[in-house]
Amino acid sequence: MTKKDTKKNLLNHSEAKVRLLGEYLDRYLNIISNDKYTTRIKVFDMFCGEGVYENGGEGSPLVIMRRVKDIHFINVAKTINFPKIDCHFNDIDPKKVEKVTHVLNDKSLFYPEFGDINFSTNDYQVLYEHILSLLPKLKSQNQKAFIFIDPYEYKHIKASQIKNLMANGNAEVLLWLPTQFMYRFANNGTPEALKDFILEIVPNFGEWKPGNVWEFIRKLKEGFQSYLGDRFFVDTFTIQKDASTVFCLFFFTSHIKGFEKMLEAKWEIDTEQGKGWDYAGNGPSLFHEYKTNPLEEKLKEFISEQERCNGELYVFTLRQGFLPKHTNEVLYNWQCNGKLEVTMANGVKARKGAFYIAYRYFKDENKKVSINFI
Repeated sequence: MTKKDTKKNLLNHSEAKVRLLGEYLDRYLNIISNDKYTTRIKVFDMFCGEGVYENGGEGSPLVIMRRVKDIHFINVAKTINFPKIDCHFNDIDPKKVEKVTHVLNDKSLFYPEFGDINFSTNDYQVLYEHILSLLPKLKSQNQKAFIFIDPYEYKHIKASQIKNLMANGNAEVLLWLPTQFMYRFANNGTPEALKDFILEIVPNFGEWKPGNVWEFIRKLKEGFQSYLGDRFFVDTFTIQKDASTVFCLFFFTSHIKGFEKMLEAKWEIDTEQGKGWDYAGNGPSLFHEYKTNPLEEKLKEFISEQERCNGELYVFTLRQGFLPKHTNEVLYNWQCNGKLEVTMANGVKARKGAFYIAYRYFKDENKKVSINFI
């Protein structure tokens, strides 16, 4: 397929990207709309593109508006009070924004009762500054923001910008990066723009040569996490276009519940490992070797260090990219084999299978049971 074709047609790897966006928004909008705290939600698509392609594929603007429309009518059916959802679609190319405007109208995907809708043709930096100045005002009004960044080039993005956008605790960011191309450049004549981007999160980049793109992605994730600190959560979703091309979505949040919902969206798409989407679809691939299940070994090491409580295991599980149900399965197996001791906070032995690894127990003083090896 020619470069021209890729601009006119939504390719399979892009379909996976917007599917993850949609799966997460389903969960995010449902939670926030019913938290009885948030008064309004603002969704920003900073590089919205044209929305629909010649092969009928739907881009991020249509995916976003379908989710907004769905959650609106679900809430209307429940006859409950729920926040308005404002959407802002931006692209520096006026023709793309014009096309998005028309297609949303043609497909009847927007009604004023949903919230406000805005279109702009700003440069990324201009829109970034606008959103950054807006977020403190939104927080004071109990409003939240979700920001989707799908840049045409990585030179537009800086880790400090991601950190700034999340600093007030009322925004989450989903960032798409062409990691395969970044990896190739990193190993072969790194452009200054890429070098500046990587050095911000991997200070020793000049001394490091990644062995493959998976190692490169892991290093970027670790770099982001280290740069942002423990207050924030970072995860990735890898998308393999073909045998030699891998892209990656990076998700950033300061809310552990939102983080868990993104992981659920990943596992909804990739039930085997929750790591990403394999273009090949069947048979061995480069993806196969990468997708091993490290959870049991990591849990074994974590619990072996010292006695752990359920809250610690909940956070640890999510940071490894797994869900609480996966850790529960591992712990239950160990318990059935007589390897694990689980004790309630009052010293009484817990009933079998009661590990309390969930958000609702995490908030309950962080310690309902203690878990250690026998």
